[in-house]
Amino acid sequence: MTAITPDTLLAELHKAADAVSAQAAKLTEADVPAESALPGWTRGHVLAHITGISNAMARQLEYAARGETVELYDGGYEGRTKAIDMSAGHALEQHRADLDSALQRALRAFDSLDAVDTDAGDPDAGEAAAGAGGWSAPISYRGGVVLDGGFALWRELVIHASDLNTGRGPETWSRQFCEHLFTFLAARVPEDQKLVLQPLGLPRVTIGTGGRSTVVNGMVTDIAAWLAGREPSLGSLRASAAADGVDLPDLLPWPSGVPAN
Repeated sequence: MTAITPDTLLAELHKAADAVSAQAAKLTEADVPAESALPGWTRGHVLAHITGISNAMARQLEYAARGETVELYDGGYEGRTKAIDMSAGHALEQHRADLDSALQRALRAFDSLDAVDTDAGDPDAGEAAAGAGGWSAPISYRGGVVLDGGFALWRELVIHASDLNTGRGPETWSRQFCEHLFTFLAARVPEDQKLVLQPLGLPRVTIGTGGRSTVVNGMVTDIAAWLAGREPSLGSLRASAAADGVDLPDLLPWPSGVPAN
């Protein structure tokens, strides 16, 4: 896999924010209460969540710049959920204003960081952030550093842009983003299993360390979507074990960065 530098990540955050704004611009007032691609959530819920995580991550960086840390959401997971539910029914104009403000706040916070040339080989662990100026400042999110927060916001923006269900599905995810998900979502592989991911035309990737091995073939975007709990849009996935076709294995829950308490 190609390592992602902080400079590359910063560019990807800007692209992802632009994509979210473009999808929000497509919506009509009637679209807000309509179903999103997430069960039980309207598009209004998704917009409220993107706004919330953008503000939350901006706040992580603002505190980190002062040498302080703060919880990701006021009130933890319960506070996050309450804020989404309260904002989901807002009018479209309010959603767009809140979203634009939150995205701009987050991008300003990341743009203010020192330029860094180091690689980010294991982004979730933040191993490559050591000695990287502002990118290595501690934050409360996963007990990590600012770099971890950047990867988290990237995931949230790209995946939830697809969850808005406006025609920009997982098939639009870049190879670089999909490979990042392979690393991050290795935490979803059950302890007794190992997954050999074989994207069509690309090198295979093995995640998990268990004794039960399953090979998952398909387009890189379909594999990433399945790992992320989303519907693969190209229908290319095939699983096999000991050369026999099998069902795709069950995965563990998404590795949440907000304790449920």
